[in-house]
Amino acid sequence: MPLTDVKIRQAKPAGRPVKLTDSNGLYIEVKPNGSKLWRYRYRIDGKENVFAIGEYPQVSLLDARKARDDARDLVKQGTHPAHARQAEKLGNIVENANTFEAVTREYIEQKRRTWTQLYGDRFERFFEVNVFPQIGKQPVRKVTAAMILAMLRKVEKRGAVTLAIQIRQWCSAVFRYAVATGRADSDPAAALKGAIHRPTVENSRPMSEEEIRDYLVRLDGFSGYRTTAIALRLILLTFTRTVELRTAEWSEINLDAAEWAIPAPKMKMRRKHVVPLSRQSIELLTELHRITGNGRYLFPNTRRPDDVMSATTLNRALEYLGYDSGTVTAHDFRATASTHLHEQGYNSDHIELQLAHAENDRTRAAYNHAKHLPERRVMMQEWADWIDALKKKEE
Repeated sequence: MPLTDVKIRQAKPAGRPVKLTDSNGLYIEVKPNGSKLWRYRYRIDGKENVFAIGEYPQVSLLDARKARDDARDLVKQGTHPAHARQAEKLGNIVENANTFEAVTREYIEQKRRTWTQLYGDRFERFFEVNVFPQIGKQPVRKVTAAMILAMLRKVEKRGAVTLAIQIRQWCSAVFRYAVATGRADSDPAAALKGAIHRPTVENSRPMSEEEIRDYLVRLDGFSGYRTTAIALRLILLTFTRTVELRTAEWSEINLDAAEWAIPAPKMKMRRKHVVPLSRQSIELLTELHRITGNGRYLFPNTRRPDDVMSATTLNRALEYLGYDSGTVTAHDFRATASTHLHEQGYNSDHIELQLAHAENDRTRAAYNHAKHLPERRVMMQEWADWIDALKKKEE
């Protein structure tokens, strides 16, 4: 007669093990110490074997029968249930070792030889902040599109839409690597392409003379970090790209020679670029050196000293100065310098060289970072003097 819960609970231990039979090879063994253990007896190749299912009441009668039925299916295939369980256990161990974070870090190490130091550090940092806390501990094979989307939505809600799109692309690259190395079956991030909509990007807008004067007045009243205020003034004087300014290192600055030599890996065009420093820029950098000169970066992150100023710091500072989001961005200073320098009659080649734009003429592909440097040095000083003159008009 099949077992019941009442019969199992009432079973008392004896001086030797007692077997209470259920059906189809399932029985419970009552040990002298009172423990009650589920067992399944079966035969393969004419030999009798016993499969340990678990202990009652942790494994209920219903669960024990289900485990027996699963084991019977394996036996019909000639597979020992204990062997199948061991294989599953080993598979889980391997899968748990191949978490999304573990695979991502392996991917980063594989790619670092082809990435710039800046790109690799940025990739790793963004995953540590945005991705690993959400899905990092999940086995890479078990990460779903729904999990990734939930993580991306959190980034999107912070207003970092472009970053969310970038992270999806990076996650997709990690999954493709996992597939190629046999640790994932598909790329769930690929299904989310288009789930986050990129905001409309406005073209950079040059500031008028009046707007530059107003900007300088507002900057004089800036009450935030002094390093941020210096960055906001330097970007107008040097009109470099924001990332070039944020990641600048003191080893690149030669105050005596009045030059800032940006190494090729940091430049968009992957070529060394020299920025002649005006007297006004030197004054700002001398002050800045007293603040951050003991470290590696001109503009270290206020929360992580070993990292650089975040990508949004300057634009947030502009909002703090009273500019509505997007009305003036850090990139507008490049358009401002280009427009006014052209209007003032400076040589277009000199301006384009200083902006580090790509050569339009393929026959001029042999780029020399020192080309027209004396003329550019004069231009940069006169640009800084012109800005000072605008401010004095207001005063």
